[in-house]
Amino acid sequence: MSEFKPKFESLVQVFNRSMEKFPDRPLFGVKHDGQWQWMTYGEWGDRVRRLRTGLQKLGVGPGDRVAIISNNNPEWAMAAYASYGLGAAFVAMYESQLDKDWKHIIKDCGAKVLFVANAEIAQRVRGFRDDLPELEEVVVLSGTPQGDDRAFSDLLDNEPSDLVDPGPDAIAVFIYTSGTTGDPKGVRLTHKNLAYNVSAIHAVFPLEPDDRSLCFLPWAHSFGQTVELHGMLSMGASLGLAEAVDKIVANLAEVRPTVFISVPRVFNRIYDGLHAKMNEEGGFKKKLFEAAIETAEQRKRLAAEGKQSGWLDLKFNILDRLVFSKVRERFGGRLKYAFSGGAAISREVAEFIDNLGITVYEGYGLSETSPIATANYPGARKIGTVGKPIPGVEIEIDLSATEDPTQGEILIFGHNVMEGYHHLEEANAEVLVEKNGRRGFRSGDMGRIDDEGFLHITGRVKEQYKLLNGKYVVPTPLEEKMKLSPYISNAMVHGMNQEYNVAIVIPDYEALKGWAVEKGLDPDPASLAKSDAVRALIEEEVQKYSSDFKGYEKARKIYIGEEDFTTENGMLTPTLKLKRRVVQERYGDAIDALYK
Repeated sequence: MSEFKPKFESLVQVFNRSMEKFPDRPLFGVKHDGQWQWMTYGEWGDRVRRLRTGLQKLGVGPGDRVAIISNNNPEWAMAAYASYGLGAAFVAMYESQLDKDWKHIIKDCGAKVLFVANAEIAQRVRGFRDDLPELEEVVVLSGTPQGDDRAFSDLLDNEPSDLVDPGPDAIAVFIYTSGTTGDPKGVRLTHKNLAYNVSAIHAVFPLEPDDRSLCFLPWAHSFGQTVELHGMLSMGASLGLAEAVDKIVANLAEVRPTVFISVPRVFNRIYDGLHAKMNEEGGFKKKLFEAAIETAEQRKRLAAEGKQSGWLDLKFNILDRLVFSKVRERFGGRLKYAFSGGAAISREVAEFIDNLGITVYEGYGLSETSPIATANYPGARKIGTVGKPIPGVEIEIDLSATEDPTQGEILIFGHNVMEGYHHLEEANAEVLVEKNGRRGFRSGDMGRIDDEGFLHITGRVKEQYKLLNGKYVVPTPLEEKMKLSPYISNAMVHGMNQEYNVAIVIPDYEALKGWAVEKGLDPDPASLAKSDAVRALIEEEVQKYSSDFKGYEKARKIYIGEEDFTTENGMLTPTLKLKRRVVQERYGDAIDALYK
């Protein structure tokens, strides 16, 4: 591994450099009254400095914690960077979280000041504020504050204060992992963790100030925070803040980004949506679309062999103008790169996005690794893998963690590994390791490194289970493959200590509506869930998308569920990971019935 020389030692250095170098460039775009309004680096930076003074007057200083419950907005970023500039740590929460999670996080981190998105959230916080003795101030970003709460605008009514650079080893943020079991755990990340991670992005994938993203990943999640907020800000690039997840496609056309940073679930939606649209239109349009995809695939196969065909290139250029350019236009017409993280993207979806002329770069990491550990980047890209270690990071595979000689637990060593979980020494002892003076992290993920040095993710160690026939099963890859069906929204495969696998399958009832009307069926989800015709369709889709798996890995029986897996009902984490225990509780009787 070559020596890594970081560009930044702290997030305060990131702030200072960007404010000095890009004062007149646009930073954040927000849609108001149907129009996108852009705030420059200079305008935003001035408010950060004024807010820093306001927080200082509230007694915030080095070592304190400042928390926030809010979706992404410029004020979120102001509060974060104002806190860094006082040597305080910033602790973010999702608006969609339950009150009990907010209470646990605010109490566990010992927040002195809490920012909330609106008066409604402030009211909910008042319901448990008596249990938070260390919380001194609540600041409302939007709306009229009640009681002793303060208005965000009041904290901006100050002269800029002196900046404190706390240095690389100070704690910059707490990121609370949503966790599939138990209370959220507070991951303590230092300025070095985050600033070195941003520096590594600069080393392998330098973007330009003219680059722009449509930002919808929550900054409370490490992927969105490090890669999009800190990463784009450090490049002098701009971020258009999406109105909502269901407005992403419309906002792409308006913001016209060059970069799209997302989790696989959104890429899957794009994949499903385009295929569903082509199936619906049929005829010549569908044939043209399929011809364009096949031509793109042929060109890539030739390129992999170091060959090319003039006829294929001509054919592709024609089809690209007729088909793919129209698709790219729906996404604003400027999209060059798609970055995927947070979970493994399926090869089919990555290849599909790539064929559209949008280069896909997939990476891997966890909140505990700031988060980037590996990434595909220009000159080192292999679809179907999560890339190679970023500068300053090493990956090892611990084969002793599994009973499979071809794969093991992924161990990560480097500048990105967290300081530790807050107040959880036993948990730290389980996951933190040392090697040659370097801190390492046991990821809990299973993987392997191929002959070219690319990392392949194969599942979760704890999700691997054994059937009664002695065969080991990792359910996640099959679940993700099944969800590529345009008619399947979610799926969970189960089979621990059983003779065979079964699956809870949630149809995409919205996608089924048109199909149901054509078949003369009642499109109501409750009716469709019990329909023999729907069962036949879903079973056919499950078989189709399971064809590449071994016989013992496939689900022999399925139950068609009506209630989808969501964050609201607790079956998904805020980062859209499956809470198997909760799903098993909800559908326990149905699972038992499949084995009778």
